[in-house]
Amino acid sequence: MSKGRTSWAWVPTLYFAEGLPYVLIVTVSAIMFKQLGTSNADVALYTSWLYLPWVIKPIWSPFVDLAKTKRWWLLLTQLILGAGLAGIALTLHAGNFFKWSLAIMWLLAFSSATHDISIDGFYLLGLDEGEQSLFVGIRNTAYRIAMIAGQGGLLILVGYFQNRFGDVTSAWSLGFLIAGGLMILLFLYHSSILPHPVADCTIAVSGKNILKEFGRTFVSYFSKPDILTAVLFILLFRFPEAQIGKIAPLFLVDSIENGGLGLTTAQIGFAQGTLGVIGLLLGGILGGITLSRHGLKKCIWWMVGAISLPDLVYVYLSWMPTQNIAVVSSCIFIEQLGYGFGFTAFTLFLMYVARGEHQTSHYAISTGIMALGMMLPGMISGRLQEMMGYRWFFVWIIACCAITCLVSALIKYEPEFGKKQ
Repeated sequence: MSKGRTSWAWVPTLYFAEGLPYVLIVTVSAIMFKQLGTSNADVALYTSWLYLPWVIKPIWSPFVDLAKTKRWWLLLTQLILGAGLAGIALTLHAGNFFKWSLAIMWLLAFSSATHDISIDGFYLLGLDEGEQSLFVGIRNTAYRIAMIAGQGGLLILVGYFQNRFGDVTSAWSLGFLIAGGLMILLFLYHSSILPHPVADCTIAVSGKNILKEFGRTFVSYFSKPDILTAVLFILLFRFPEAQIGKIAPLFLVDSIENGGLGLTTAQIGFAQGTLGVIGLLLGGILGGITLSRHGLKKCIWWMVGAISLPDLVYVYLSWMPTQNIAVVSSCIFIEQLGYGFGFTAFTLFLMYVARGEHQTSHYAISTGIMALGMMLPGMISGRLQEMMGYRWFFVWIIACCAITCLVSALIKYEPEFGKKQ
């Protein structure tokens, strides 16, 4: 167990370190590749493939549990993440930069997924139950701050470098070099500050027993009552978001002649990466409070509406384009506020499905299915956008919200689940 003072020294920084590489790999990379001349179809396809490590994360999570310690894994992956981010900075000036930087992104994605497993495990081992409850909100806030730092602060910094040096490639190279340096500093800090929990030890288990337990966990998950409709819900609830999440940043950065808004990197960092993430955080807080008061049954359709209807802001921005940063920022804030509010119902349902024996493993399986639901639609979103144009693509997204409504109507759960007793 750890002392309270020590816990404050490492819990926030660990979850900041967890959030930063994820947002750089999944979101910021798409904006970078777009500005460096890659087509929307290729950006959406190849950056969506980067979700794969999170899809299959449940497959190797037992091995992270049993081989070495959680502390060892998280320090190793932080070192790899720091070196990999700096490595991307070195590839961007190469003629075939897309191939090499994407290869490093793959390494980073697998390292980041493994990093997530080890951090969550270390959190459970390094804190007692009281501390675990105390730091739930702190760790989530630290993760969101990492999103602001990556989507907001880094983009604003890259925009500054672009204005100062007049070279997009050099600006992005410097940005990723700084991000890599920050991860190395976090590695050095955590090497010194992290405790050595007694429970964080290597367990001697045979490979046969690992595979047997692994198989039993999967069988028990897919034997749950009403699991088919639950899996459909987990796969398809975010079907519109999986597409718009890939295309919205490209729409913001694309030129007016191509149907985009032509915003600068710094403006995107402020509008989407700062105000947008603040809206997401506020929406999540409001959603959690609402669910705890009324339960999932009374809130589900309000939250479906909240996660779906605000997508209309992109229909408005594409049909009535403006470069007024106040208008754009307000639209993105509203959309992310609604998304944060609605997403809490989805998260609560994942917890509902995971109840019972093997709760941790079952939750990991659900998040893997969720990542698959984000990966597959995202892969085709760029091609769809190029076929339809931005205007009709965003209309298509609104039509796809019917799928969110359909799978929400199919699921079954206890009416009072989530309500604070």
